[in-house]
Amino acid sequence: MENSKGEKGKRLWKKVKYQLVEYHSLPGYLRDNEYIVGHYKSEWPMKQLLLSIFSIHNETLNVWAFIQSILVITNVRVQVHDHLELHDILRKADLHKLHSELVTCFPSLPNMSDLYKFQDELKTSISGWHRSMKEDVTNIIAPLMVRPITRWPFFTFLGGAMFCLLASSACHLLSCHSECISYIVRRLDYAGIAALISTSFYPPVYYSFICDPFFCRLYLGFITILGVVAILFSFLAGFHRPKFRTLRASLFFGMGMSSIAPIIHKLILFWHQPEALHTTFYEVLMGILYGTGAFVYAARIPEQWMPGKFDIAGHSHQLFHILVVAGAYTHYRAGLVYLEWRDQHGC
Repeated sequence: MENSKGEKGKRLWKKVKYQLVEYHSLPGYLRDNEYIVGHYKSEWPMKQLLLSIFSIHNETLNVWAFIQSILVITNVRVQVHDHLELHDILRKADLHKLHSELVTCFPSLPNMSDLYKFQDELKTSISGWHRSMKEDVTNIIAPLMVRPITRWPFFTFLGGAMFCLLASSACHLLSCHSECISYIVRRLDYAGIAALISTSFYPPVYYSFICDPFFCRLYLGFITILGVVAILFSFLAGFHRPKFRTLRASLFFGMGMSSIAPIIHKLILFWHQPEALHTTFYEVLMGILYGTGAFVYAARIPEQWMPGKFDIAGHSHQLFHILVVAGAYTHYRAGLVYLEWRDQHGC
C-alpha cells in the first residue's frame, strides 16, 4: 500500500515538475522576451525535451517549421544530385561514337562552350528534317555535348541552409535543458545564421564572376571572412542577452546588405542579359524578406502590442523563421537560374 502511494506520488511530482511555466518563473538565462507570457519549458531532462516535439508549447511551431524545411532541402539536394548523375550517365554511355561523328560534322564543336550556338548549328545542319523532330533532336543532343558548370557553390548554399536549420532546431528544442546547454546551442544558432548568410553569396558571386577570377575571389573572400568574424563575435560573453537583441539583428542585417556591391557590379557587366535581371529580382526579394525578418525580430512584433496573445503561434521569432526560410527559397530559385544560364552560355 505504501509502495503504491509512493509510486503515485512520484508520478504526480513528475507531472508537476514538467509542466509549462510562465515567464516570471524562468531562470535568468532563459528570459528573452517578456511579451511571450507563458507556455515555457524550463530545465527539463533531455528525454522530456526530445519528446516535447510532439507536445504544444511556445517552441513547437519553431521546431516543426525547421524540421519540415530540412526535409525539403534534403529532397532538393537528392534531386539535383540525381540530375547530375543522369547527365554523367548519358555522357559516359555509348555516346563516344556519336560525339566523334558530330565532331566530324562540326569541326568547331570541341571549342564551342555556348549551347545556343551549338543548337543553331544543329538546326541548320538537319534542316531537311521535320520541324518538331529537329527541335527534339537538338534539345537532346546539344546539352550532352556541352559540359555542365560546377555545382559546388550551389551545394555550399544548400549546406549552409541545412546547418542553419539544424542548429536553430537544436536551439529551440534543447536550450531550456540547462544553462550550459543553452550557452552552447545558442552559439550554434548564431553560427548557423551567419553560415546561411555567407553561403547565400556563393552562387550569385561565383556564377556572376566565373569569367573574372579576381572579383570572384575578392567577393567570396570578403563574405567568408565577414561570416567567420560574425561567428566569433557571437561567441562573446553576453551576446545572447536580450539587451543585445538589436545588435544581433543589425549584425546579420549588415552582412546581408553587403551583397549590394556584387549585385550592382553584376548588373553593370550583364545589364543586357535577361538572366541577370531575373536573378536580381530574386535577390532583391530575398533581401526584403531577410530585412523584414530582422526588423520583426528586433521590434518583437506583434507580441509587444498584445502580450500573451501570441505565445503559441504568431510571435516575432516564428515570423522571423518563416521570412528567413522564404528568403532562402527565393535564393534557391535564383540559384537555378544561375545554373541554367552558365550551363547554356558557359564563360
